[in-house]
Amino acid sequence: MNTDQGSQFTGAAWITALTEANVKISMDGRGRYLDNIFIERLWRSLKQEAVYLHELQDGFQAKRVINDWIGFYNSEGPHTALDKRSHDDAFFGTERNQKAA
Repeated sequence: MNTDQGSQFTGAAWITALTEANVKISMDGRGRYLDNIFIERLWRSLKQEAVYLHELQDGFQAKRVINDWIGFYNSEGPHTALDKRSHDDAFFGTERNQKAA
């Protein structure tokens, strides 16, 4: 189990439960929160651009809204860090365009 060094993951009860279950414990070093910056930004965007804009009634609707947003985010959404290209365009490049043709 790899965790950060937050108090919820360093408490005696948590450590005891893992130890008794023979789970190997590893913890990220201080400052490793920077590793999460990209996923935190993704979750923030998902919530602000999709989840909060819909009055989700059930899990089926939530799954549809989230799937639609992730599809848009990957294939159409322009990203500043990618020179206004989508993730798909940046990752697949011209190979993706050649396969489509």
